[in-house]
Amino acid sequence: MKQVALNHIHESLGAKMVPFAGFNMPVQYEGVNIEHETVRKGVGVFDVSHMGLFKISGPNALSLIQKVTSNDASVLTDGKAQYCYFPNEKGGVIDDIITYKVNDNEYLMVVNASNIEKDWNWINQHNDMKAVVENLSDGYSILAIQGPKAIESMQSLTDINLSDIKFYNFVTGNFAEASDVIISATGYTGSGGFEVYVKNEDIETVWNKVFEAGADWGIKPIGLAARDTLRLEMGYCLYGNELTDETSPLEAGLGWVTKFTKDFVNSENLKAEKEDGIKNKLIGFELIGKGIPRHDYEIVDAAGNVIGKVTSGTMSPSLGKGIGMGYVPVASAVEGNQIFIRIRKNDIEAKVVKTPFYKK
Repeated sequence: MKQVALNHIHESLGAKMVPFAGFNMPVQYEGVNIEHETVRKGVGVFDVSHMGLFKISGPNALSLIQKVTSNDASVLTDGKAQYCYFPNEKGGVIDDIITYKVNDNEYLMVVNASNIEKDWNWINQHNDMKAVVENLSDGYSILAIQGPKAIESMQSLTDINLSDIKFYNFVTGNFAEASDVIISATGYTGSGGFEVYVKNEDIETVWNKVFEAGADWGIKPIGLAARDTLRLEMGYCLYGNELTDETSPLEAGLGWVTKFTKDFVNSENLKAEKEDGIKNKLIGFELIGKGIPRHDYEIVDAAGNVIGKVTSGTMSPSLGKGIGMGYVPVASAVEGNQIFIRIRKNDIEAKVVKTPFYKK
């Protein structure tokens, strides 16, 4: 079991630690609902150092990125980030990632913790243009400082104007007495804030400075359980749930980051799938009856026929009702359509809704 650099701090704070993607990670401290509300209304800090970080550099860096990712990285300018995915050759998704452009000869990729080795092998397998690929994952820690009070509470820690960093942009500079910190506005909660990428030798100092600076704003450490409820309220995909090696990215609603203006792995087949029309579609739904939808629960129609499966589900702390996502045939994916979630042999009424579930 791997440990993040701040593992001892999480344990000293009384966090409930669980195995996640091969790491010992804090799933909660005070409780999911309290932590969820802290991020929605104030400021909270997630340790997401289990995520992977790759550096791709040299004159052929862009060529490699264009080959293995779905989006068009050629439109990126220095200091901009882009959401995309690695398509595989059988119509599914290797991983969903974020690409950061440092300059013309240097890019960073943030990948999911559970897929670090798989992604690393995939990139290198396709690196026939001999770009320089480095795995920086073990040398960096990542803190996601999230919530409407994040910028205000952290501004004293840096001479960078945090409010100037637009969504999906990043800067590198000093933060909390550490140098060369990447500060990125690419949050996963829908409540604003940013992430900081810090060398492991500096992370404990940064953590302590962050909590000192945020004390007047009620800052709290937040576990992975609340991260999941926050992202689900926004309708954000999670790899292993909405996205898998078998899942069509077009059925998952990722057509907006699938650019056929270039050639990439499996682009011809994905283009044909788009032209033929998808068969299933990822939907959001809200329960009308009482219950909590969970991963892999069956979705059925009014006649009791199974039409799909729940990919993610929870009791929404913000909305006070059961919400979830899942795949159903396109004909059943119409907004407002009545569906049922099979919970312990009971079919609980629900309706298809547009995401995000949570609106500020």
